[in-house]
Amino acid sequence: MDIETHPLEPFLPEGATTLFLGSFPPPRARWSMDFFYPNWINDFWRIMGLLFFADKQHFEAGEAAPKTFDRERIIGFCRTEGLAFYDTARRVRRLKANASDNFLEIVEPTDVGSLLSALPLCTRIVTTGGKASEELQRTLASAAGEEVCQPEIGGFTTLSAYGRTLQWWRMPSTSRAYPLKLEKKAAFYASLFVDKTGKDI
Repeated sequence: MDIETHPLEPFLPEGATTLFLGSFPPPRARWSMDFFYPNWINDFWRIMGLLFFADKQHFEAGEAAPKTFDRERIIGFCRTEGLAFYDTARRVRRLKANASDNFLEIVEPTDVGSLLSALPLCTRIVTTGGKASEELQRTLASAAGEEVCQPEIGGFTTLSAYGRTLQWWRMPSTSRAYPLKLEKKAAFYASLFVDKTGKDI
C-alpha cells in the first residue's frame, strides 16, 4: 500500500501565535484550493467566516469559481490574525480511498518542535478533530516528559514543552462527517477568538 507524503509545506507566517493542526489532507481530487482544509464540504473556512465576518460564505470564491475557496483571501486573513497551519502526520497510508481519519495510518508523525522553532511567538496549538488530538497527545507527552491529558472539546490544557509554556486547545472536527451543526461547531471555535471577535455564540 502506497505511503503518501504531506503535499503542502507548513504555513508559518511571521508573528503567528496560534498553530492549527489537523490530521492529513484529503485525496487531491477533493481539493478546491491548494491550502489547508481544501475540501469544499469541510466547514473550517465557513466557521472562520462566520466568526470574523458574520458570513459563512466570506471565504468562498463565489460565482467566478463555483465550489472553491478564495485561497489568497484566506492567506491574507491568516497572516493578519497570526494563524499558522500544518497537520499531525507528515506521511500516512490511506487504508481506504477517502478523506476519513478512521482509515489513516500514520507512518511518520510531524516534528512539532521544528514547527514551533519557526514560530517563536506561538503559545497555542489547536487540534481540529479526534485523530489529530490523539497524535498530538503522544507527541506532547514525549516532549514534556510526562503524561499529558487531552482537553475537553472546546477547552484547553496548559503544559511546558519545547522550551515554552503552551496552551493545547481541542476543537471538534470541521468535517461534515462529524455530526454537529455548523453553528454549534462555530460556538466551540469562538472560544479561541473572543479577544479578536468579541463574539460569544
